[in-house]
Amino acid sequence: MIRKFKPEDIHQVMQIWLDGNVEAHDFIDASYWKSHYDSVQEQLPEAEIYVYEEETEKKDEMQTPAIRGFVGMAGDYLAGIFVDRRSRSMGIGKTLLDYVKGKHDSFSLNVYQKNEAAVRFYLREGLTISAEGTDEETKEPDYMMTWCGNQGVF
Repeated sequence: MIRKFKPEDIHQVMQIWLDGNVEAHDFIDASYWKSHYDSVQEQLPEAEIYVYEEETEKKDEMQTPAIRGFVGMAGDYLAGIFVDRRSRSMGIGKTLLDYVKGKHDSFSLNVYQKNEAAVRFYLREGLTISAEGTDEETKEPDYMMTWCGNQGVF
């Protein structure tokens, strides 16, 4: 189930964010992500965040929900899709992306060129590379990718 982010989600979401960045960006020292943890945690509630949640562990006859992934939007900019490492390749990233496509007519994102799995994913899901650049902080080459909905399709 996809739902809006709630303040009590912050710890699960931030752990997925940190683990995902360290794993997907092994070409950037992990200390970079760790040094940005606090500022991201402060800014996260200001963004449009949706979490993918599953009922999992049974405790005291109650199901405890587990966040398996999330997507963050800042206006028409997709700040990121993150999926828990144990839940990857199960369609959660695509489900989150499709959810955003249903809410936004168009959007853009930046992705590191060396994150080839993410580039392939976005291309497969209909996004196009609209520009090449370099991330100012990490000095890593990146792509700006865009999705324009069904514009031009008749």
